[in-house]
Amino acid sequence: MAIKRKSKINPNFNMSSMTDIFFLVLLFFLISSTLINPNALKLLLPKSTNQTSDKPVTVVSIDKNYTFYLNEKVIPFSMLERRLVEELRELEDPCISLQADKSVPLEQIVKVMNIAKDHNYRLILSTEPE
Repeated sequence: MAIKRKSKINPNFNMSSMTDIFFLVLLFFLISSTLINPNALKLLLPKSTNQTSDKPVTVVSIDKNYTFYLNEKVIPFSMLERRLVEELRELEDPCISLQADKSVPLEQIVKVMNIAKDHNYRLILSTEPE
């Protein structure tokens, strides 16, 4: 007497229900992430009513033709370091304002910054207004 089962057990696993759940979870996270405010960092910066400005004693300018100026007088770069040392020798806290045109390459600006660093001068860097 042979007893047969009416339903056979299928050893294969059906992934369709698992992919549906994964798709729904993925949609949930995509939609919820767009609702999050992207400006997560809100900084409270200090505000000041008094601003102290450093009055630069010497102004070095570089124009778009890479011409160096010391206090509005044209000067070759080879003479710039010597003239800066002469002008700032007797000052207690020497400060240089470096004004460069926006088109001047950084290499030219770094040359003046190295002079200031070698002689321990303070340097204020700015670009000229258009």
